[in-house]
Amino acid sequence: MSDAPKAETKKRPTLATASIPLPAFYRLFFLTIEPISALVGAFFAHFRQHDYLTMTHAASTATSLDADGNVPVVTSVVLSQLANLYLLFTLNEALVLRTTADRRVWRTLLFGLLVADLGHLYSLRSLGSDIYWRADQWNAMAWGNVPFVYVGASMRLAFLWGVGLSGPQLVTKGKRV
Repeated sequence: MSDAPKAETKKRPTLATASIPLPAFYRLFFLTIEPISALVGAFFAHFRQHDYLTMTHAASTATSLDADGNVPVVTSVVLSQLANLYLLFTLNEALVLRTTADRRVWRTLLFGLLVADLGHLYSLRSLGSDIYWRADQWNAMAWGNVPFVYVGASMRLAFLWGVGLSGPQLVTKGKRV
């Protein structure tokens, strides 16, 4: 062991964001509107599977049912797994984001959801390119699958780009600089 005095380590300033209030439009959308929407999706994917399939693509739903006109077991399992992911989406936004105003947490979670938005939109490609822009052909499912996802992705991009957010503040040992 050395008897030499230890050099005092200085803490570097870090970005503190927990004390910065988030704008109401972000809180309203991410903590209420979007979680409710995802919960509705979870409900239909699990409890109203035939309706979910029909609203997604009516033409292929009829041919995908079993001999009794029911959703096949494998499809039912996959839709229930999808419902579970919608529920996770709901809980992440409604509960996890509600626990903090730390922008680093919000940015991390919203970035992950932005990636999921892009994957969600990509998953619709088999329905044809019209699904992305022909609003006159959209049913309730398409309204949830396309423009609502566009709005969610746009809100996430705006948040990630700092639109409407005040700049970060420096903190050293718990004191703002």
